[in-house]
Amino acid sequence: MKKRSVVLPASVLPRLRVMCGREAALGPGRVQLLELIGETGSLQSAAARMGMAYMTAWMHVKALNGRFRSPLVVAKRGGKAGGGAVLTRMGKKVVVLYRQMEAQSHAAIQGGFREFRTLLKP
Repeated sequence: MKKRSVVLPASVLPRLRVMCGREAALGPGRVQLLELIGETGSLQSAAARMGMAYMTAWMHVKALNGRFRSPLVVAKRGGKAGGGAVLTRMGKKVVVLYRQMEAQSHAAIQGGFREFRTLLKP
């Protein structure tokens, strides 16, 4: 049986990076990590869902917490009660603002993309 190729419509997806000097302070991956921490209450679970090593995730959180005026994530040590991670009020605000900017940038490029799409093969 021969597979049929599916032709998907063209789309455009802006990827925002918030830069501090030459370093990316925030981007799509870190925002996803923050969202998953907020959802799962666990840095380990968030990292696993992203296919990321725990230490890599921890380094991202450490970098984020160091870049903003107040921490975005607060980690609770393990023990009998178990550990966890909490997205702070500032963390939630950063995620919301990032997603708003992402939506605004997507809306802003749609006019140009309509014209761009006419240059693509059907």
